[in-house]
Amino acid sequence: MSRKRWKPSVTVAAIIAHDGRYLLVEERTAEGLQYNNPAGHLDPGESPIDAVMREVFEETARRFVAEALVGIYLSRFQRPATGEDVTYLRLAFTGSVGEADPAQRLDRGIVRTLWLTPQEIRASRERHRSPLRLRCVEDHLAGRRFSLDLITTDASIYTPHVKR
Repeated sequence: MSRKRWKPSVTVAAIIAHDGRYLLVEERTAEGLQYNNPAGHLDPGESPIDAVMREVFEETARRFVAEALVGIYLSRFQRPATGEDVTYLRLAFTGSVGEADPAQRLDRGIVRTLWLTPQEIRASRERHRSPLRLRCVEDHLAGRRFSLDLITTDASIYTPHVKR
């Protein structure tokens, strides 16, 4: 009997802190305006670090330098607007960003970037796109850091081998 294989969506997120505040994006979603870390899906042909650098730039117009892995998270939820059952495997990185490039437009759906304190983030839970939003910040505040060497991207990601 054939069964459909379950495949969670792999996402990356950036947990960026500066002067006691965290960089977030406000984005339009089916559930309204929500806050999120700069984050998005891993695309074919890129490593998780390449993906988080790309996503941060697309969503904030800032160049991101990954310095450590904060954690790997698995979550599941149903979208209120569609009832879709979604499972995410999220790799959350921390690092630093430069100034925003004024010539770079923010990704479709991103309304603005903002810097919030941990207290402001906790107080805005009803606007979080995901429960992982706060969990990643709390883990960052707790000092969770893992070496980027924990993640290995095989060269086949860039040029797949053909099986014969």
